[in-house]
Amino acid sequence: MDCRQAGATLWKGPMFRSILIIGCGSIGERHLRCFQKTGRCDVAVCDSNAALLERIAEVYSVSSFTNLDAALQARSFDAFVICTPAHTHLAIARCGAQHGAALFIEKPLSVTPDEIEETRESISRGGRFTAVAYVYHLMPWIREAREFLHNSDLGAPLHATATSGQHFPTFRPGYREIYYKDHATGGGAIQDALTHQVNAMEWMLGPCTRVFCDASHQLLEGVTVEDTVNISARHGSVLASYAMNQFQAPNEATFQIHCGQGSVKIEVHARRWGVLRHGESEWSWHQTPPLERDDLFTAQANAFLDGMDGKPTPLCTFEEAVQTLKFNLAALRSISAGMPITLS
Repeated sequence: MDCRQAGATLWKGPMFRSILIIGCGSIGERHLRCFQKTGRCDVAVCDSNAALLERIAEVYSVSSFTNLDAALQARSFDAFVICTPAHTHLAIARCGAQHGAALFIEKPLSVTPDEIEETRESISRGGRFTAVAYVYHLMPWIREAREFLHNSDLGAPLHATATSGQHFPTFRPGYREIYYKDHATGGGAIQDALTHQVNAMEWMLGPCTRVFCDASHQLLEGVTVEDTVNISARHGSVLASYAMNQFQAPNEATFQIHCGQGSVKIEVHARRWGVLRHGESEWSWHQTPPLERDDLFTAQANAFLDGMDGKPTPLCTFEEAVQTLKFNLAALRSISAGMPITLS
């Protein structure tokens, strides 16, 4: 595709934005729905699956295009929301940067480091707001716990754990037919699910510097990628561990971060975080009222639009997502090598 033919969108300041959703699978449809809910943008969609595209266009009353070239020849867009399989993210991001669009890229950022530098340079030349869709950044219980850790009297974090899992077939019944089935397209528990917890821990603790990973395909039918992961890691001086499986009955994720003067616990599934200091016997909990699943993604869409307007946002940056990509690749390499991997 030659994105230069479409011309560039001029920076116009706060306004009603034109958004192109690229990829109309499960997450693409959710982003479409939630960007519409903001009331701050006009949304169009692009997908090569004609039947899917027809349904989406009819249900949401949006303009639709069968490929990106057709979309860019028809009009210009203020932003791309990239929801295609992970191995295509960076090429589309460079196209968007050439087009003069802001970029919102689904996780994981990529499946290899090969195109990172040229994409970084393209984004820098384009000069538009760029973020990556790690939605844990929009969870109030994560954000509040992070702020507390950075400003509390508990002392520096010393040890942390992340334990999570769900019955993946319940939430993604078509997992056998989508990107999940292949590491090359972003599949497997490490790149698809655990990456959320890793990115959140790096946001709270700083970059991971060492990974020792054991993982296996234990149960999920119809695929061979790992569905169970155990990781011993370091975030600088912080010792950390990660445990996940994708077949357990409860849909739960819990973080614990232990400091010299006390501990912080985050129960993602319960929408709460708590603190327990030495000498205390009960957790002091901070609870968020019930939310619909779309509420977080609508907040994420609003945050992205705020970022386009030059306002501060909690969204994951391109460089933070590059760091989490390094973790993903190191974990996969550690499995095959059977040894710890130090991240550059």
